[in-house]
Amino acid sequence: MKHPPEFTDTDPHAQEVWLDLLRRMTPGERIAAAFDLTNFALQMSATGVRSAFPEADDREVLLRVAARHLPRDLMIRAFKWDPDTNGYAR
Repeated sequence: MKHPPEFTDTDPHAQEVWLDLLRRMTPGERIAAAFDLTNFALQMSATGVRSAFPEADDREVLLRVAARHLPRDLMIRAFKWDPDTNGYAR
């Protein structure tokens, strides 16, 4: 298999091992892995917010994380939080 250009920093053998592992997963396992990766990314985002805003309570952290990932109009409709007024997560 040709080495995809977007993975040029990955050893071709390591890439093949990774792709083989993905191919062996059931659809349910792939979905679970996607959810796990999403959860990890959101946890990392929250860690960044807590570092930038150590005084923020849990709700403020949630809102600042959400503001990183959702459009401004949705933040206002869903949470009554205007990132332009209240600030983004940075």
